Amino acid sequence: MSSSDERLEVIHHEGWSPDIKQVYVPAIRVHGGRTVYISGITAAPPYHDHPHVPEQFAAVPTGIEGQVDRLFRHLDLALEAAGCRRQDIVRMDRFFTHVAEDQDVVNAHQGAWLGGHVPTSTSVEVVRLATDPGLRLEIAVIAVAPE
Repeated sequence: MSSSDERLEVIHHEGWSPDIKQVYVPAIRVHGGRTVYISGITAAPPYHDHPHVPEQFAAVPTGIEGQVDRLFRHLDLALEAAGCRRQDIVRMDRFFTHVAEDQDVVNAHQGAWLGGHVPTSTSVEVVRLATDPGLRLEIAVIAVAPE
């Protein structure tokens, strides 16, 4: 958490050490702002037809590197539209279809994208994502926009 932003307070408990490299923190206390809930974001176009039209997903990269890059660009759009910055994220729920193969790549990209900010997080592996069977990652976010 940025020390200049007093709205968000990282909470640690017994056992914490700054030497441990983590992509999440146990808790964040919010001291003001407006809560923003961002739906699950993937590498697919954020706006697509329902029922799904397979042609709308033809340009989605097949590998995790391309998918995670596109996913975080889509997340930037949602954050900006909501008046938030990356550092305003307090929670990330990550849904992997191939967690063993993809988690390290996603963690590295996420760490660089967040620039040192570390939100709370949960990661789970699922059989598939609802949007398209070729998608490997979906992330839902809760952020706190400044007043």
